[in-house]
Amino acid sequence: MYDFSGKNVVVTGGAQGIGKAVAQAFLSAHAWVSVWDVDEEALRELGEEWVEWRDRLLPVACDVSKEPEVRRAREVVEREARAVDVLVNNAGIFLSKPLEELTESEWDRVLGVNLKGVFLVTKHLLPLFREGGAIINIASTRALMSEPHTEAYSASKGGVLALTHALAISLGERRIRVNAISPGWIETSLWKKRALRREPELRPIDHLQHPTQRVGTPEDIAAACLFLASPSSGFITGTNLVVDGGMTVKMIYAP
Repeated sequence: MYDFSGKNVVVTGGAQGIGKAVAQAFLSAHAWVSVWDVDEEALRELGEEWVEWRDRLLPVACDVSKEPEVRRAREVVEREARAVDVLVNNAGIFLSKPLEELTESEWDRVLGVNLKGVFLVTKHLLPLFREGGAIINIASTRALMSEPHTEAYSASKGGVLALTHALAISLGERRIRVNAISPGWIETSLWKKRALRREPELRPIDHLQHPTQRVGTPEDIAAACLFLASPSSGFITGTNLVVDGGMTVKMIYAP
């Protein structure tokens, strides 16, 4: 459905999980893709698994919460590609911990990767963006609803939504669109690096509690990214696309 020939894409946190599926989708759509990830083992595996795309794949080791590393990664992309058309800010970490046990350093780490990372990567890649580009920030339905003990993660993803609409206004004059995607339950077990890869362990109730009658897959989020990066969404900016099988609009009553 989509052809990104001649387009340059950067996907952070792209060596595993949702980010890996997003990177693969853009490669399959003929884009040049730079995958940034802190896990160097997972990055090496990409080169081994995606031999057919090696001439359009640039893995870069980077911790998006650290500005010197982001600056260095930007320099690598600038040297190899010169310009950027699409950025998918996907890098993120999850932490569930009771509030009274949550340390300041843990809070700072989650906010640093999940929220500050979006700011840093966008800031440093902005000079490379061509007119008509698209930025997609991966948020979460946990920005809209919560389970216990997810204060740091939920706060970080709520911040991503606010940052998304702020960037959409600031970058509109440059004809750069900025949108967010909030995934719900996405089963990523088969998209991990080999040492962590396993078959999903899902129960029938896990699927049936979704109005769509199934748990989501990384491919679902990748498809949404292709849409938001394409001319098909040319009149969409500053929005949050919830991709969750309908879970956040489902009313639940006790029996």
